[in-house]
Amino acid sequence: MAIVTGGGAGIGKAVAELLSREGASVTVADFDEAAGMEVVLGINRSGGNAIFVKTDVGIKSDVVGIVEETAAAFGTVNILINNAWAGSDLLRFEWEADAWMQRAYEMGALGPYWAMQAAFPYMKKQAWGRVVNLCSLNGVNAHMYMVAYNSAKEALRCMTRTAAREWASRGITCNVVCPAAESTAAKKMREREPQMFEKLLETSPMGRLGDCEKDIAPVILFLASEESRYVTGNTLFVDGGGHINGVKWTPELPERQP
Repeated sequence: MAIVTGGGAGIGKAVAELLSREGASVTVADFDEAAGMEVVLGINRSGGNAIFVKTDVGIKSDVVGIVEETAAAFGTVNILINNAWAGSDLLRFEWEADAWMQRAYEMGALGPYWAMQAAFPYMKKQAWGRVVNLCSLNGVNAHMYMVAYNSAKEALRCMTRTAAREWASRGITCNVVCPAAESTAAKKMREREPQMFEKLLETSPMGRLGDCEKDIAPVILFLASEESRYVTGNTLFVDGGGHINGVKWTPELPERQP
């Protein structure tokens, strides 16, 4: 009985499909109804059990609704994967707008916070739960021109560790994965900023981004499994070693706002 937010594409899609293959009933939550339904139909055609819930993770009632619909459909909630993000552009710190900063926190930090709070009673009752929150090396390494995304993801990392500490005695583990993946967002960035993207790849000892299905999803599956019962409060860098060297790329933006 798993929830995957942002399950319509990229990492979320790969995780939802893998969880289903391993026997989990899955709720695919996404803002993109067409993409989310396609994933659900594919899972169900393959013999799995999945439902779709159209969701804006920046709206509390939507997030709580995911948990309620999952419990109604499958009886409980024991795996929560907070993955959803709407994407963002590069912008200097001094130009960032209050509205986008607020939206970033709603999607990137408050959405997972609401989901974790809503799922907790089910996990507590069964004395078993797995929370995996997707964060980013962007925040850990303070990548330039992404203050909203970076700070929201770092807030989520801190939140995850706090929940891990408080819920450990309940049989609930909470961990973070910071991936470097060939995700939908990464593909868009490659198209928009090809030279910058190549510089970014140079920071990876393996020289490539991870495959969502083969490199990223299996690690999340481990953290969602019984085998990870003694792992909590951790940040796993699933990045081909990219975190080792820190940040070497320095994108150029004009001094004056266009």
